[in-house]
Amino acid sequence: MASHRKPRSLSGVRTASPAVGLTTAALASVTLLSAQSASAAPVEPKPSMEEVQKKVDDLYRQAGSETQKYNRAKEATQKQKRAVDRVLDEVAKRADKLNEARRTLGSFAAAQYREGAVTPTAALLFADSPQAFFEQKQVTDRLTERQRGVLTDYQTQQAAAAKQRARASKDLESLTASQAALRTSKQGVQQKLGAARALLSKLTTEEKARLAALERKKEEEARRKAEARAKLEARAKTEAERKRKEQQARTPSTGTGTGSGQSGTGSGTDTGTGTGTGTGTGAGSGTSGGTGASDGSYATKAAKVLSFARAQIGKPYVWGATGPSSYDCSGLTQAAWKEAGVELPRTTWEQVKAGTRVATDDLLPGDLVFFYDDISHVGIYIGDGMMIHAPKPGANVREESIYYMPIYGSIRPA
Repeated sequence: MASHRKPRSLSGVRTASPAVGLTTAALASVTLLSAQSASAAPVEPKPSMEEVQKKVDDLYRQAGSETQKYNRAKEATQKQKRAVDRVLDEVAKRADKLNEARRTLGSFAAAQYREGAVTPTAALLFADSPQAFFEQKQVTDRLTERQRGVLTDYQTQQAAAAKQRARASKDLESLTASQAALRTSKQGVQQKLGAARALLSKLTTEEKARLAALERKKEEEARRKAEARAKLEARAKTEAERKRKEQQARTPSTGTGTGSGQSGTGSGTDTGTGTGTGTGTGAGSGTSGGTGASDGSYATKAAKVLSFARAQIGKPYVWGATGPSSYDCSGLTQAAWKEAGVELPRTTWEQVKAGTRVATDDLLPGDLVFFYDDISHVGIYIGDGMMIHAPKPGANVREESIYYMPIYGSIRPA
């Protein structure tokens, strides 16, 4: 039988389609707005060229300070290791002596064991005489006591050496751990330097040009200060020479001068002229000798220092290096003054205490100039406001104005 049920209309389903479309569109709009909001979130502004330069310079300064810490720890470790080696050598020698004593005592013990098979009564009976028995017993007792004393003495020495060795080994382990920690710290600074270099590599051509211009400006300012100082030094030298000549002219004839003059003009016919010549020669020689006596020693050493330092120009800066193919700042100053026979400590912090403090205005070639409040850098003054130094990672030993960095102070090592 046919059904009288009205067929279901599909219009309801069809009318739902626009709603679904609207919902999808709304979700898409929300997603788009969310994405736009996220993209519109504030970002950290790009640092200026001045800030980039300052950051890199500060990281290099930190690296220099960490290098000095590493140098100090390395030097202390080396000293401690030498001390430990000496202790171990002493322990070995004492052990050899102790083993020898033990062998001697072992032989004696074996003999005593063999003799112990005979009772004292039997030994007395078989002895040539009672007197011989008692004499042999006294010798044996004295020998046993002496050997026992030797054994006790070496056992005491061995115990003391073992304690000393343990203490030295512990100190060495502690210093080695400290050195490893400093290396880790150094690596952290190098990572910061790498980040700074990465930042520099992302700069545009125009930004790199601006940064280079800032660096040139800094160098030019330092150079102008050095040139001004060079003029002052030249003026002071001229004035000193003028005063020397005036003093020479006023200085009366001395025995040495007169003798030299008489000897030099002995064949002359004019006594007056001869005397005048003699006075001039004598005074000149006397003045020259006096200058050499007062400044010659340091000037001679400084000349050796500067000659060595100039020969290192162009070699790379490497932290912790003391030559001969590379240097850090204090490694260069130490090696240069060693060439003149003066032993300087390893770090800038110790080198700054290793001489007579001098004002910047009183600097002489060969003096050491230290930089930054943490005394993390040092250079060798060469005159005219310039120095030779090992600057920083990525740079070579070079001449530069002492005014390129903030000066902490200066010393005269000898």
